Amino acid sequence: MLYFLMSVGLSIVFGLLGFVNFAHGSFFMLGAYICFEISQSALGFWWALILAPLIVGAFAWLTEKFLLRFVYQLPHGFHILLTLGVALVLQEMVIIWWGPIGKEISPPDLLRGVVILGDFVYPIYRLFVIAVTTLMALLLWWLLDGTRLGSIVRAGSESTEMVALLGININRIVSLIFALGTGVAGLAGALAAPIRGAEPFMGTEALGIAFVVVVTGGMGSFGGALGGGLLIGIVQSLMSTIWPDGAHLMIYVAMAAVMLLRPSGLFGRT
Repeated sequence: MLYFLMSVGLSIVFGLLGFVNFAHGSFFMLGAYICFEISQSALGFWWALILAPLIVGAFAWLTEKFLLRFVYQLPHGFHILLTLGVALVLQEMVIIWWGPIGKEISPPDLLRGVVILGDFVYPIYRLFVIAVTTLMALLLWWLLDGTRLGSIVRAGSESTEMVALLGININRIVSLIFALGTGVAGLAGALAAPIRGAEPFMGTEALGIAFVVVVTGGMGSFGGALGGGLLIGIVQSLMSTIWPDGAHLMIYVAMAAVMLLRPSGLFGRT
């Protein structure tokens, strides 16, 4: 489910703009560090979960408005260079501010401990993460499938020019969707922080997994991000038990197998 949150914004932005954002993993990292910073303050962890995605989304909105939108019409090479530059700047800013050593974040007392069901033992915090991400999936599905904004986004994924001709400010919609997608990635980082901590290079790993999920599920597809995230997460979890050293490798094997059988991805457009 965390893989789904990491990748859904990347998939939606690509579907709307055909824009590949290589800085997406850095916004995930930023969400984890903001969660750490707020958790250490008087506000605590619960406020961190609320504020981290809002702060990341606001920063992403400014980045899109004043930097990224000027290269949308340029070849994809410019998209890659610019967003890689943004990712490196964010990574170095994190190292300057928080240092190169990772930070540990403890979940609140309410979410500590485990649930025991027979021989099955599961941490309460991970069950909480599943519940929150499931709720976010339902909210995003409703937003994209049941609201006027979602209709505009779906129409824009077919033709942004036609949407603009209908009198809709497409630049405002793009900024909003970009902020939403990166804000969700920031929430994923905040939720992941108590599980794996926060460290400066976690964005690179997150970006790689997000691309695997998006390609497996189908570029530009909400259902693809959900299905791909679940598939890749389950493959990695099972292989961690069967073959721990090859668990990370097997997610790429799973992606390759899907691409051989269905080149457009599980839910991609054929």
